[in-house]
Amino acid sequence: MTSLSLASWHSRGRELFPGVVACAVVAAAATFLSQHYGAPVMLFALMLGMAMNFLSGDGPCKPGIEFTARQVLRWGVALLGLRITAAQVIALGWSPVLVVAFSLVLTICVSMIVARLMGFNILFGLLSGGATAICGASAALALSAALPPHPLKERATLFTVVGVSALSTFTMILYPMLARALGMDTQTAGVFLGATIHDVAQVVGAGYGMSQEVGDTATLVKLVRVAALLPVILLAVAFTRRGGKAGDGPRPPLLPWFAVGFAVAVALNSTGWLPSSLTRMGSDLSGWLLVAAMAGIGMKTQLRELVAVGLKPAVLMVGETVFLAVLAIALLRWMP
Repeated sequence: MTSLSLASWHSRGRELFPGVVACAVVAAAATFLSQHYGAPVMLFALMLGMAMNFLSGDGPCKPGIEFTARQVLRWGVALLGLRITAAQVIALGWSPVLVVAFSLVLTICVSMIVARLMGFNILFGLLSGGATAICGASAALALSAALPPHPLKERATLFTVVGVSALSTFTMILYPMLARALGMDTQTAGVFLGATIHDVAQVVGAGYGMSQEVGDTATLVKLVRVAALLPVILLAVAFTRRGGKAGDGPRPPLLPWFAVGFAVAVALNSTGWLPSSLTRMGSDLSGWLLVAAMAGIGMKTQLRELVAVGLKPAVLMVGETVFLAVLAIALLRWMP
């Protein structure tokens, strides 16, 4: 490496340092609050970031905040693959996997159609439907990273993260009661919770709140949904590349590097060669990077932008959540 390139890296590091540190501090504060008060960490990161949005104006923090909100986000998505192995999917059997697959595909398709009928860009339906059907805020961030630039993309992402985080907390409380009211057995309750609650943390909380067996099944089903993130990202990229109407900027690459990283991480984790300590570290790092990226996204927006969205997007997201739950219950009753 030449002295010129070293100097360039040093200069770039100095430029990014203030903003990256600001996002890291907000991420640490959000994690602390989440651990002590039980609310979704992504929601805390978003709110704290929005409270510090003055840092994203012209000043020393702006480049680092931009970098964290975009590049660090992609690293976090790539490392999500360390949470999943092929053996986990196989161990569930075909029935829960089919429930997840049908629910995911139908929820995203219906969300895109309804979003268009409600007057939104169809990609907002893909974003909110993907967040609802896959893994909540993490899926929203991953899909947003894969979609082409658009003047309203960041605002749509923020609203989706807020909505899906709030709904995930609500469903964590409601769905275990619903599972008991419907007389679901341990296996069925685990599949239902894992197939319908948005965020991984809320699935874990709801499942193990019922029993150890329900929690184990719910967590595995949820990881199957997380594994679906890769094909959905690739389909989203293919959809937006199909024509020039999807976004106002250049089309994304056919195979985003972070999607490749996600697939490689899943493959490596499936081999069993990686020490469990390393996979835990990678999974924890992924969570940290996504929280820091969420803080950066929050810093780049203002509350009035969310208020300006109106009521219709909230109605869409509630409808997606109800549709997913009803569909999962119907499929569980139909499948053996």
